[in-house]
Amino acid sequence: MSDTPATEVQAPPPELLHATELAFLEHHDAGPRPPGWRLTPRAVVTFVCGSGGEILKLPKGARPPDGLPKQLAIREKFVGDRGIVERSVVTLAGERGLLLVGEPGTAKSMLSELLAAAVSGTSALTVQGTAGTTEDQLRYGWNYALLLAKGPVPEALVPSPVLAAMRAGKVARVEEVTRCLPEVQDALVSILSDRRMAVPELGEVMAAHKGFNVIATANLRDRGVSEMSAALKRRFNFETVPPIADVAQEIALVKRQAEAAMAKVGEPLRVDDAVLGALVVAFRDLRSGKSVEGWSVEKPSTVMSTAECVAVAGSMGMHVSYFGDKADALGLLPGFLLGVVLKDDPKDRGRLLAYWDGAVKRRAEEKAAVWAKLAALRAVLEET
Repeated sequence: MSDTPATEVQAPPPELLHATELAFLEHHDAGPRPPGWRLTPRAVVTFVCGSGGEILKLPKGARPPDGLPKQLAIREKFVGDRGIVERSVVTLAGERGLLLVGEPGTAKSMLSELLAAAVSGTSALTVQGTAGTTEDQLRYGWNYALLLAKGPVPEALVPSPVLAAMRAGKVARVEEVTRCLPEVQDALVSILSDRRMAVPELGEVMAAHKGFNVIATANLRDRGVSEMSAALKRRFNFETVPPIADVAQEIALVKRQAEAAMAKVGEPLRVDDAVLGALVVAFRDLRSGKSVEGWSVEKPSTVMSTAECVAVAGSMGMHVSYFGDKADALGLLPGFLLGVVLKDDPKDRGRLLAYWDGAVKRRAEEKAAVWAKLAALRAVLEET
């Protein structure tokens, strides 16, 4: 996949999408690197959090490969507390497992991908945790044709992404670890504590190479699905990834991501800032149970995440582009918002209507033009 242009891939991994930045930072910071790391810890943080608009320059005497720029501004990729990223990097440098926890849609997976790409050069060594995940997917399996033909020989062994990471000295990722059954989760205990994996069929114990580590993610809403054992919890340092605190930062992120989604189809984002601002504020109100003014809001049962907000902004942009001037972006907002809210509990329609009769109406009465137009669209939310 490394030879495939990022423009040809629907969802390019960070090591492909940001290959130039990673190569630049590798030559920009010649400081000490933990064993097996591609970048210095400081460069990893810069890659994730950006250079703050500063244009970085390669040091004199550096010999970058042909085509690599000699100066570059690193863009921000994770919007949030820089301290979370710094502590995560220190955890990985100290060879402790890292567990990123938080509400759905708070960019835990994206952060784990960015960290793995910066530390190891790849984010692909990933296990997706589900109720159907087996211990083999965390340890190893077998090519049964070879196993029947030759017996348990090394070439018949099929390593899991975790074992592949151990062999290569890279970071393995385990997504939604609490969705795995407890007995499957416990396969990680010895891996994280001993940094070895026994393969009794081969009479071998495979030791992890320097640079190996594990980043896992877990949603707070999944607590109780498959609670982690105390032994496994002790092998991880926990970092909680909260929703974006600043409304302006969230609006900027939603706009940037929606513009990127439209760029993939060769179209500009034809949703103005006022509409995007109203969309983000509505998501924040419904997510927190309180409006930005402090008014009480009944929270729907569904997740009103930033990721969902980005998806709605992108969908509105697509609708306007594909259906032309007859499509009004603001007029689309209530219908798309209802599509997000009305997923699990039919009563969520009533909660959204109550939000319209409360916060939206009050803002309209205060002569806020965008909110006045939204208030007039209440009928879109009613059952037909």
